[in-house]
Amino acid sequence: MNDSQLKKMTNGDIAVSGTLGFNEVEALLKASDTFFDGKVDLVFDLDQVDKTDSAGLALLLDWMKMAKKSGQSIGFKKIPKQMLDIAHVSGLNDILPIIQQD
Repeated sequence: MNDSQLKKMTNGDIAVSGTLGFNEVEALLKASDTFFDGKVDLVFDLDQVDKTDSAGLALLLDWMKMAKKSGQSIGFKKIPKQMLDIAHVSGLNDILPIIQQD
């Protein structure tokens, strides 16, 4: 069962929820395609992600590539600690466009 979702919020952010694992990221990548239209800057809010692994981090990297290709800026906010830990161990935390929250 895939409980992962992407939802455009009223503030323009894209809320990501559920699990970001090997079984979910391919569907999320396909579902996100419509956001990469070159029209607006993208902010993915990961506050509702309840479980993730290295596949979730790979999804963020794919989104970064897609944004670059479409000429859009991209940022991620409220990244789960588990994902930040994987990024740190992988040496990728410095390249993620993290939006800091007050």
